[in-house]
Amino acid sequence: MSGLESLRIDLKGLHEGVNVFESDLDDEFFEALDSQEVHGGQLHVSLSIRKTSGFYDLTSHISGIVSVACDLCLDDMEQAVESDNRLVVKLGSEDSIEDDVVTVDENEGILDMSWLVYEFIMLSIPIKHVHAPGKCNPAMTEMLDRLSSDRSSDEGSSGAIDSRWSELLKLKD
Repeated sequence: MSGLESLRIDLKGLHEGVNVFESDLDDEFFEALDSQEVHGGQLHVSLSIRKTSGFYDLTSHISGIVSVACDLCLDDMEQAVESDNRLVVKLGSEDSIEDDVVTVDENEGILDMSWLVYEFIMLSIPIKHVHAPGKCNPAMTEMLDRLSSDRSSDEGSSGAIDSRWSELLKLKD
């Protein structure tokens, strides 16, 4: 199961107090949302919704592993993620999201948490994700080393420098 259906919550059917929903997400979840950045994963989602008069206080905890591309070698790598988030949900005339307040159409009363959970996961992935030292694809690492050494040898060559650049080099001194 992709987890999309388990993340659809009927707010009108909740009882007063705390309601807990748990779901396990896998590769199908990311395929269903057409994710380009995350190629798969194994995650556990726990949603706790406290129903009060007119409002729902929602807290979520997401933990697990996602598969993303390494920034250096572009091979898939596993990245641990963990996220805790809080939202306020209320019923209103139409669906909307502003800051940390989600408004759900009161005629329908269904809160679809799929996209919000996906966003929480994306925000918990570090900006830079690389394999542990020595774990990158050796062929790609060798190619990167060779290209970076070619580039540094070009910069250090003692060939003739264009006169315009030599004038600029004087400014550095």
